[in-house]
Amino acid sequence: MKALNLTTQRQAVYDVVRHASDHPTAAEVMNRLVEQGYNFAYGTVYNSLRYLTDKELIRELKLGEAASRYDAKLDDHQHILCEVCGRVDEVMSHVPEEWNRTVAEETGYDVHHAHVVFGGVCPHCQQKK
Repeated sequence: MKALNLTTQRQAVYDVVRHASDHPTAAEVMNRLVEQGYNFAYGTVYNSLRYLTDKELIRELKLGEAASRYDAKLDDHQHILCEVCGRVDEVMSHVPEEWNRTVAEETGYDVHHAHVVFGGVCPHCQQKK
């Protein structure tokens, strides 16, 4: 692996994602940086997120929403998306190995990993009904 080049901007973006209890979008990362007193251009934030993703320090989550979300938790886990408010939570259950085998048999792919996104309604939105 090549050496990391964590500029001040990249480190600040990484810190925001790493300390987030949610899975922020690029716009949310930008807002949090402004709240911390930084004044980075949107392009700098997007480029930093791409760099950190490419270096596998964070994961980009494409959960069927318009905007990608970012996660610094790299261990094997899944996500659940509230179909009402868009909240994203982590699911620590593992994908059954049988699913990988079934997908491999069905597609002919050599399956290395899976990321499952569950959909539902979060407890907060259930209470509002």
